[in-house]
Amino acid sequence: MQDVQQGQEANQTGAALHMGDVIKLENHLEQPEASETPVERRRRSGGRSAERIRRPPATSRYLNLVNTTAPSAVFSEDALEAVHQASLAILEEIGMDIILPEARERMKAAGAEVTPGTDRVRFDRGLILDMMASVPPAFTMHARNPLRNVEIGGNNLVFAQVASAPFVADRDGGRRAGNQEDFRKLVKLAQSYDVIHTTGGYPVEPVDIHASVRHLDCLSDLVTLTDKVFHVYSLGRQRNLDGIEIARIGRGIPMEQMEREPSLFTIINTSSPLRLDGPMLQGIIEMSSRGQVVVVTPFTLAGAMAPVTIAGAVVQQNAEALAGIAFTQMVRRGAPVMYGGFTSNVDMKTGAPAFGTPEYMKAVIAGGQLARKYNIPYRTSNTNASNTLDAQAAYESAFSLWALTQGGGNFIMHSAGWSEGGLTASFEKFILDVDMLQMVAEYLAPLDVSPDALGIEAVRDVGPGGHFFGTPHTLARYETAFYSPILSDWRNFETWTEAGRPTTYDHANRVFKEKLNAYERPPLDPAIADELEAFVARRKEEGGVPTDF
Repeated sequence: MQDVQQGQEANQTGAALHMGDVIKLENHLEQPEASETPVERRRRSGGRSAERIRRPPATSRYLNLVNTTAPSAVFSEDALEAVHQASLAILEEIGMDIILPEARERMKAAGAEVTPGTDRVRFDRGLILDMMASVPPAFTMHARNPLRNVEIGGNNLVFAQVASAPFVADRDGGRRAGNQEDFRKLVKLAQSYDVIHTTGGYPVEPVDIHASVRHLDCLSDLVTLTDKVFHVYSLGRQRNLDGIEIARIGRGIPMEQMEREPSLFTIINTSSPLRLDGPMLQGIIEMSSRGQVVVVTPFTLAGAMAPVTIAGAVVQQNAEALAGIAFTQMVRRGAPVMYGGFTSNVDMKTGAPAFGTPEYMKAVIAGGQLARKYNIPYRTSNTNASNTLDAQAAYESAFSLWALTQGGGNFIMHSAGWSEGGLTASFEKFILDVDMLQMVAEYLAPLDVSPDALGIEAVRDVGPGGHFFGTPHTLARYETAFYSPILSDWRNFETWTEAGRPTTYDHANRVFKEKLNAYERPPLDPAIADELEAFVARRKEEGGVPTDF
């Protein structure tokens, strides 16, 4: 049955996958013209020829996405100001627990009020606003391949792969603990699609590598298996330093240039409510002091770690975000930083986190309004809480994507592969998400309203009662006129039944395997590869980083 299905789907598969293929970046500016089709040969032999519309490879449009739609709002201007003022009141009157003496000392030196003998720090609103004023509204994250650089802020839209899942799943192997083999496969998939602009972190945690050296193996894999911007975890000072050095080696640049050109990012999560722990604060110090990107993201679940009202949860999110962002500027004025929002609700029957909900959508749009108020790039996420690849997985992700697109998200974590509320990285969900991300990109592409695109001459040629299938206007454009989905099955019921009634799950399972088989490692200068290998070997000999294991 599988062979029958593959044979009947061969032509469809070729059309469906070309829109998602990674482009050959070294050749993307000058592509050979595609060979003419049988339809074109027939038309030319009849004495009429249509000039082909030459376009760059379809996926080149996915390298740099710009969202030109007007952002939505859930707060009026008065309500937005009320949220802002309430957040400042929390920081002034209640404060944050700062679980790192060095951070408290830096905050005190900057003008914050540190309560002696405790972790509590309170922040005058004037201090917060002064620090926020030095945050860059936009910046570039530099990849080892300059054509993979990503612009952060403004109307730019950047998608990052799923990150930090403890489990991995596909239909064949089921749900299993993270491991190096699956980690590498997911990284290869991230490299294989241009709409995935950066990796996010470890797409799955490879627990078969000892924690003391795991970051060395994983980060060196990110350099060698991809040529995109990547992430380092803030789980202790040495991991940050090793990550910065690996990124520097991968780009083949001196540290002075690295500090001018941010090439690495870290996610800083507050420990809601109202705490920043030691590793996160140390991560801000190490990354911001060296000009690398910090993404401050409170994880506030309404009804659990934040007030049960969405407005109250957003107020707390904002207070925590402002404290963390302000601290990056206390470390280094002008350090690149993003405002992260991750407020959702919980199932009040079980306490389980819920994602892709109407409440999540409102919180995403609210976070975008706040980030624009402060003129700071905005990070949000593509989420769902489904345990498998089903309708829930699709519609919760679709709602998330709608909210983050309309809410003005700039940097989207967990864009592809997130399942089970973030506990599982799914191979099939990765493909489904890529398809949806490309659809978002196509939706955001401006409509061509040139005289030729308006098609008056085509209408004149056809006239009343005709059809447009064979017109020169159609034949010149039919191959690239519409988005070719990766997974949608548009066959009629009878043909689909004869093929064995394949589902989206079936198609996604097939496609991710095909992409892995077609994967090509991006070029890496041999001298850089040697330097990277030597650094990793030396750090392993030194024992990596201390652990509790």
